[in-house]
Amino acid sequence: MKAVLCLEHGPPSSLVLREVADPVPGEGQVVVVVRACGVNYPDTLIIQGRYQFQPPLPFSPGGEVAGVVERIGPGVTTAKPGDRVIAVTGFGGYAEKVAVAEGQLVPMPDAMDFPTASALIFTYGTGIYALRDRGYLAEGDTLLVLGAAGGTGLAAVELGAAMGARVIAAASSAEKLELCRERGATDGIDYSTENLRERIKELTDGRGVDVCYDPVGGDYAEAALRGMAWNGRYLVIGFVAGIPRVPFNLMLLKSCQVVGVFWGAFTAREPARNRELLGELFALWEAGKVRPHVSATYPLERASEALEDILARRALGKIVLVPE
Repeated sequence: MKAVLCLEHGPPSSLVLREVADPVPGEGQVVVVVRACGVNYPDTLIIQGRYQFQPPLPFSPGGEVAGVVERIGPGVTTAKPGDRVIAVTGFGGYAEKVAVAEGQLVPMPDAMDFPTASALIFTYGTGIYALRDRGYLAEGDTLLVLGAAGGTGLAAVELGAAMGARVIAAASSAEKLELCRERGATDGIDYSTENLRERIKELTDGRGVDVCYDPVGGDYAEAALRGMAWNGRYLVIGFVAGIPRVPFNLMLLKSCQVVGVFWGAFTAREPARNRELLGELFALWEAGKVRPHVSATYPLERASEALEDILARRALGKIVLVPE
């Protein structure tokens, strides 16, 4: 089979496409034929050796795939060949096939196509966990989403609108903000030309926002934190623009919470609750309230290009690799 390999840590251009042996399912594992693999920001970190966990070299990146079960290993009790599944793999997805533990499979809805399925779990799973369990977003709240046109941000825009919040999208161009409005944002802030802190104040009549969803960090974090409402919840999702340093007195003055969101650890520690949230997510999809925006699909040989688009923030919504 073909697989994109990281032979040594480095930029996307260092990845290579090679023929490798087909995976063999071990105890409790299944082999999935990959029909689509979501491209996510953590993929750019893992190939550089900068992620929270690091697989041994060589490896394929790609933590989110959709496909069909081909083979099952000893001890597998529920999955069977022919099942359409989403698999949260951690890594290994940039390939034609991948071996994954049975417990990491999520059944695909019958009406869902493979690219959509491969673009759903990471970003929308993170979003629904963050907004429901960590941010306690309620109908009528005001939600600010930074990096709102990226995969993670756009998921939060849609989910926030579906939950009845007023959504303020913050992104770096008019084109990106237009996409956010199409997906449910009420207002937009172009932080390439506008002052983020001042625009938050203007749009909320000085009150501030109830919840901030921040996958960006960097210099935007302090301005967004200054824009929190009394008793607000600031959700720390990631650090695309770098890890920020913010003055702690802001949390005191706003009486607000800064809350970490580590979705991957949550799924391992609270699998039952994760299944509940995924059930809610699929119900929202079936009702047409959330729809992953797949802006581009690339073959495996263009995996480096896909990752470069993520790093350069050119992607709108999600990019997906389609092996065939």
